[in-house]
Amino acid sequence: MTGSEVLDIAREGVWVLIKISAPIMLVGLVIGVVIALFQALTQIQEMTLVFVPKIIAIFVTILLTMPFLGATLSSYMHMLMERAISG
Repeated sequence: MTGSEVLDIAREGVWVLIKISAPIMLVGLVIGVVIALFQALTQIQEMTLVFVPKIIAIFVTILLTMPFLGATLSSYMHMLMERAISG
């Protein structure tokens, strides 16, 4: 395996990581901003108010995107195995 092949595999791994984590991170970001806006408007400064809605939203997002996450990881694993067998 050459150095360029290793870099290709690493680059593809980083893209898979970004594709998998992006929906979950974006939902967490949006929920955090909405709750921060709500806290600023109502002047409620409860620190624990953010955690429960974020956890629930992230959990629901993971459940809804599970087929996409599995397919993405599966295709990456198949690509790795094809390279391992052929190389």
